[in-house]
Amino acid sequence: MTEAPSRRGAETGRRIGLSLMHALWRPRVLGAWKVPATGPAIFAVNHSHNIDGPMVMGVAPRPVHFLIKKEAFVGPLDPFLTRIGQVKVDRQSTDRTAVTRALDVLSAGGVLGIFPEGTRGEGDFAALRAGLAYFAVRSGAPVVPVAVLGSSERPGRLIKGLPPLRHRVDVVFGEPLEAGDGSGRRTRTALDEATERIQKQLTEHLEQARRLTGRLAAPGGRV
Repeated sequence: MTEAPSRRGAETGRRIGLSLMHALWRPRVLGAWKVPATGPAIFAVNHSHNIDGPMVMGVAPRPVHFLIKKEAFVGPLDPFLTRIGQVKVDRQSTDRTAVTRALDVLSAGGVLGIFPEGTRGEGDFAALRAGLAYFAVRSGAPVVPVAVLGSSERPGRLIKGLPPLRHRVDVVFGEPLEAGDGSGRRTRTALDEATERIQKQLTEHLEQARRLTGRLAAPGGRV
């Protein structure tokens, strides 16, 4: 049996993230009231910078268990990420242990965080993997679109790999959506259809978030 990710650990991670993100940057959170107060939920987060996950973890109204690539679990980060309830996943294979732990989070009424594009890129939801649809259809949990804007606008002067200190980063939560069609089907066709529905809603949310925050897409799609 696999050990379920710790909810108490995720709450500790949330407190650490909140302090760190506010100490280094200026997060602005919009739409947090749209996040279901209880019950399982899936955060679908765009991903253009390494701070996107910690930023959402810190400012979200509920503790989040992110699916994080196993390559990040190195050195002292390995026990730390595990202790704060994050889920290690091997992206090169069907990681059944990670799948089980992620479903355990949802069955316990927790929040699972996913970067549906699978890897860091333009952060525009242009290419979604089927994993998000699988977890949503399998668990019945609503998908909450989350747009992180401003994290990849420009590099900092002191550390080029991070945004400038005190730079504003917007995190915009959207309306929860149901991924399935109500039939309960989990076939390949059903998952493909669910992925298309989710991608449409995530793209629309990202466009709305850009308008709301005044951040229009920059050349190359970054914001």
